[in-house]
Amino acid sequence: MSHSKWATIQRQKAKADAGKGATSAKMSRAIIIAARAGVPDPTSNFQLRTAIDQAKAAGVPKENIERAIAKGAGTFGSEDALEAIRYEGYGAGGVAVIVEALTDNRNRTAGDLRSAFSKRGGNMGETGCVSWMFDQKGVVTIKANPPVSKKERAVLDEEALLEAALEGGAETYELLEEEEDLPGAEIFTEPTNLEHLVHSLKARGYLVEQAELRWIPNNSVEVTDAEQARSLLRMMEALQELDDVQSVTANFEMADELLTSLV
Repeated sequence: MSHSKWATIQRQKAKADAGKGATSAKMSRAIIIAARAGVPDPTSNFQLRTAIDQAKAAGVPKENIERAIAKGAGTFGSEDALEAIRYEGYGAGGVAVIVEALTDNRNRTAGDLRSAFSKRGGNMGETGCVSWMFDQKGVVTIKANPPVSKKERAVLDEEALLEAALEGGAETYELLEEEEDLPGAEIFTEPTNLEHLVHSLKARGYLVEQAELRWIPNNSVEVTDAEQARSLLRMMEALQELDDVQSVTANFEMADELLTSLV
């Protein structure tokens, strides 16, 4: 799919969903598992700090964030054990799909995913059936600094961005379609270098909007048939709406005109 266009649509949808309970629950689960994986202190736990930043950006209330940290630290009552699981499968036309979930019940999650796949022309596969088609990368989303006055227009200096990205150990970057606010970019690096890249970009004065691990397809399937495209988008939306699902990645591309006409 057109990465920038799809990313733009996803960010807009996330903003629209910011106040919904499902979004808050997913963010809280990510905070809980991050707090359990390391120390429950965001200043020394990068995964936790990232999860908290994403929750704040999505509008999750402060008390919900603090409660999730306490649950992860084991200081807020009992909490069923959450585990991170990767599921893999295929969408219409053999498109490869990776789903990452946090769950306290594997059977429930697998059943929900299997239903979401099969009802929309896809099917779940075995672990490893499609992940070899992807590389996991650290991705930092940055925005240009706001202009000094309202009469000026925010600009992202690409030459300065390239220099900052290389200094931070990044592999490449991609400019994002300009939305209603500020121009931005996504900067890609190895997962182990994600924290260093974030610190480096912040030191250069960039506004870091998000830092995450993401599956990037090595090759993409071009989708030109409207019916197949519709089935794929419906399947991805159905998967993303499941409470246990944290992220969904697929390896298809489609023209912006086709994508926009279907969402």
